Amino acid sequence: MVFVLFTIALTSCKKFVEADIATNLISKDNAFASDASATSATLALYSYYPTVNSLQYVTWLGGLSADELQNTTSSADLIQFSQNVIPSNNVTSQTYLWDYPYQVIRECNLIIDGVNKSAGISAAVKSQLTGEAKFFRAMMYFNMVNFFGGVPISSDPVELNNANKPRTSAAETYAQILADLKDAQNLLPANYVGTAALKVRANKWAATFLLAKVYLYNKDYVNAEAEATKVIGSGTYSMAIVSNAFSNSSPETILQLSTLFGASAFSGYRTTSSANNVAPPNYVLYNNFTKDFELNDSRKIAWVDSTTFNAIKYYRLNKYKVQTATAATVGNEYTVLFRLAELYLIRAEARAQQTNVSGAQGDLNIIRTRAGLANTTASTQATLLAAIAKERKLEFFGEFANRWFDLKRTGTTDAVLGALKTTYKTTAQLFPIPLGQINLNNNLTQNPGYN
Repeated sequence: MVFVLFTIALTSCKKFVEADIATNLISKDNAFASDASATSATLALYSYYPTVNSLQYVTWLGGLSADELQNTTSSADLIQFSQNVIPSNNVTSQTYLWDYPYQVIRECNLIIDGVNKSAGISAAVKSQLTGEAKFFRAMMYFNMVNFFGGVPISSDPVELNNANKPRTSAAETYAQILADLKDAQNLLPANYVGTAALKVRANKWAATFLLAKVYLYNKDYVNAEAEATKVIGSGTYSMAIVSNAFSNSSPETILQLSTLFGASAFSGYRTTSSANNVAPPNYVLYNNFTKDFELNDSRKIAWVDSTTFNAIKYYRLNKYKVQTATAATVGNEYTVLFRLAELYLIRAEARAQQTNVSGAQGDLNIIRTRAGLANTTASTQATLLAAIAKERKLEFFGEFANRWFDLKRTGTTDAVLGALKTTYKTTAQLFPIPLGQINLNNNLTQNPGYN
């Protein structure tokens, strides 16, 4: 930091001495000089360390904060999430839920700026790459607004220009998300670019999926239903059998992140050996969680298993089966971000909120039929909304904080967590703005309930 301040001070009397770029790096101008180089720069978003690790911790920390996951380690940082007593100096929260998403957003801003200023990129590629960057930026802001409330928003590629921005409101943050997703929806093609069968680059339907979800979260049920219907009716996707839902060839997948040898980025954290007397996984399901499954629900059979350690039975997340993979033993799993199943439940909820009982029942029954269950008996708006909430819990456990976000947006957090955790307080529904960031930016305000 001293060096940075010193060099900035020198700019008032002389120009910077321009150092040559390292031989293993290229300049920003060269990065966006051609279709090939610009595409390479944008593809890095999909495997970028902050992207993958932020999404992992969205899952773990959201799950711990809800009634879904427990942590078996002695990590003080993680225990604070389980107890919903996160202090503003929690390093895990700042790193994975704030710093990493903003690093991804910074890369998106650089891509959008570089691509659109370039004269060497074709119109089709310019549209594709801009759409992908706006999609990723929207996804990062979506997670942040659901953890923290309104956050600073910027599309400026110059990092110093963003240093002292104040928080926006949650509504303003969502407005930015919606604008990015609508742009991405218009810019991205319906077909998959690259290896189409593996669905590893965002397309129009990935942007539309997230748009439908954002509308649902904002109680815009008409648009949530309409956007979900676009993807469902596209004919591009179909429901997989439960045991195949997380393979990288699943017809249900709308977007997934590829891995080098076919083992999901989540697999090593989710599962350990199922043999007894082997240390339990870091993240396990609450025992009561498994009791919500109906008899013969194929999701419990395929997606949950258990191990016993020191006479304690632990229920494990078992959606991803491939533990490790190498060049010699390639697996068949990537990291699934969006699935068709969620769109049916988004549409079911949106329809129920509009008192379209039969439409909501039809969508809900698609999920239940795939799980080997009978059609729903819910026949009123209230009973349908309760049935859909339960189905979301059992369908998306261990996936991207869906349960934590669902509890908050449906106003059931206090009732559910207040009965489960003696340390829970209603102010825990928003995580604290990281203290380190407040110390750097006097324009940041803290959430209620935190110092």
